[in-house]
Amino acid sequence: MASTRRARERKVSKTYRLTPSKLAAAQRILGTTTATEAIETALDMVVFRQELIDGTRAMLGVELRSPDEPGK
Repeated sequence: MASTRRARERKVSKTYRLTPSKLAAAQRILGTTTATEAIETALDMVVFRQELIDGTRAMLGVELRSPDEPGK
């Protein structure tokens, strides 16, 4: 699982200049308790969004049918 792999990666210390109100809003929306957790969750969501886009593009042209639908 990709999220488990990312969770085990080595963490590095970084310094960012962020707007406190934006960070507080993100924490509230994401339900996180720390700034680090909010940033990591937001980044996870961006990566997942790209995975969804890539998967959708890969599925273009693939015909999906219900298992109850008779085969051709």
